[in-house]
Amino acid sequence: MRLQDWLASGDLLRRPSNRGEITRLLEVARRDLADAAASGLSLDRQFAIAYEGAYSLAIVALRAEGYRTRSGAAGHHWLAFAVLPEIVGETVAARARYYQSCRRKRHQATYEQIGVATEAEVRELVADVEAFREEVLAWLRQHHPEFAPTK
Repeated sequence: MRLQDWLASGDLLRRPSNRGEITRLLEVARRDLADAAASGLSLDRQFAIAYEGAYSLAIVALRAEGYRTRSGAAGHHWLAFAVLPEIVGETVAARARYYQSCRRKRHQATYEQIGVATEAEVRELVADVEAFREEVLAWLRQHHPEFAPTK
């Protein structure tokens, strides 16, 4: 399905955003990246927290474009990554697919079993989310400078 199809289905809604909301979401992503590196956490929790940072960044793009997922909709994480290439551009298509696989692993680690994530997977995800953060910030500066951080 395409973005227009998700709008027509009601799973994606048009809702304007504001600078404060985008700033808060970027702060959440930054916090999640820092928390994912905290010592004493299991690899599964580190992975889940890093994934949450990626999800927050995808939501930054959605919100900056004036979209939001329907509150309480099943699959809102999936949808945020599914529409990401249409919003940010095809350059993030591979990354969006990667985050979909991380979404499944995070679900498994959070709700089904322990020992799902490896140290290498955590490192890879954290590094990718850090790169994604820079990409989202550059995208904001180019497409939505009204929301881009000034510092």
